[in-house]
Amino acid sequence: MKKKTLGLIPKIIIAIALGIVVGRFLPDWMTRVSVTFSTMFGAFLNFIIPLMILAFVSKGIADLSEGAGKLLLVTVILSYCSTLIAGSLSYVMSSNIFPSFITPDLVQKIQEASSKTLDPYFTIPLGPIIEVTNALVFAFMLGLCVSVLRNKGKGQGLYNIINEFSDIINMVLAKFVIPILPFFIFGNFCGLSNSGSVFAILGIFGRIFVCIIALHLIYISALFFVSCIYAGKNPFSSIKKAVPAYLTAVGTQSSAATIPVNVNCNKTMGVTRQIREFVIPLCATVHMPGSMITLTACVFTLLTMFKMNASFAIIMRFICILGVAMVAAPGAPGGAVMSALPFLPYVGVESSGTMATILISLYLTQDSFGTAANVSGDNAISIAVEKIYYKYIVKRPIPEEDDKEEVKIEE
Repeated sequence: MKKKTLGLIPKIIIAIALGIVVGRFLPDWMTRVSVTFSTMFGAFLNFIIPLMILAFVSKGIADLSEGAGKLLLVTVILSYCSTLIAGSLSYVMSSNIFPSFITPDLVQKIQEASSKTLDPYFTIPLGPIIEVTNALVFAFMLGLCVSVLRNKGKGQGLYNIINEFSDIINMVLAKFVIPILPFFIFGNFCGLSNSGSVFAILGIFGRIFVCIIALHLIYISALFFVSCIYAGKNPFSSIKKAVPAYLTAVGTQSSAATIPVNVNCNKTMGVTRQIREFVIPLCATVHMPGSMITLTACVFTLLTMFKMNASFAIIMRFICILGVAMVAAPGAPGGAVMSALPFLPYVGVESSGTMATILISLYLTQDSFGTAANVSGDNAISIAVEKIYYKYIVKRPIPEEDDKEEVKIEE
């Protein structure tokens, strides 16, 4: 009789709970050890994330013998529109609710809470083998060219190389990355708990964060309902199947690091293999509704604190530009707010000033939830894209799911 093992979701929940307890009550050296491990594993994730994008996106496009360019265009347009809508809704919420409880004395409190951090004992100089944006562009180019060549009866050798490279990345994810994710999450929460940001900062900004997270959930639920109704799927069932990816993203704080779990969730929703392996990695870089909701709300909070112009016209310009700039964000936790820094002058905030420092602190305290909303929304986008692709681009019924090997995620 095969021994039943603990599933991924219980492991993540246990890791989060233990991380808070260890960081809060046990000696600092234990937290520093866990932070050191998480830092090293995070460096490895930064190294492999571009390879994941290159493997999955290039293979996903190469597998599309028809309409690859159109599928790319549809996915990007839907993702960008979703990100803009999310930012606009965040402004509506912020402008109607936040002014009633935002006070200037919160500025000093947030700085004090965010300054107490423990450094790892040591780090390793391991960076990405190629930048995320470069990997994405190269994957587009490679996949599209191979797809065209295959339609002409050529390029099979290059396609085989892409296919085997994808198998290698899948093996690394299944045998190494996924089993270690709970330990990585444990280290992240040790550091947050030790610094006091888990309780102090969220306590101070509790009402703001409750509004942001509530909008995350409302928007993603609405996105699922619209996509599932259009595609003829059950939205409640699809939302339930997206929970493992949501919880994983809460711990990793990285859309890209959650790709393997999210691909598997998309599979359980019944999305075809070629669509999910193309759309999910792509959306990890272009679909950022959760991050946009958070950034818009945080920027509005800052502008209101310091009695600056927070009109819709000014913030909407910021949203439109940031929707494009965040393409390079998923490579590391907090990447979205770092991508936003160069564009803060559009709303009158210096990129390296005190307000920018406060924005980083505000954003990072709930980055996990924004990332989780991004990841969950990717599944909704894939459902709509699949329907559009088979109905309007290739004009044939959605095929039955194949039995090709996937990354195995425990339920």
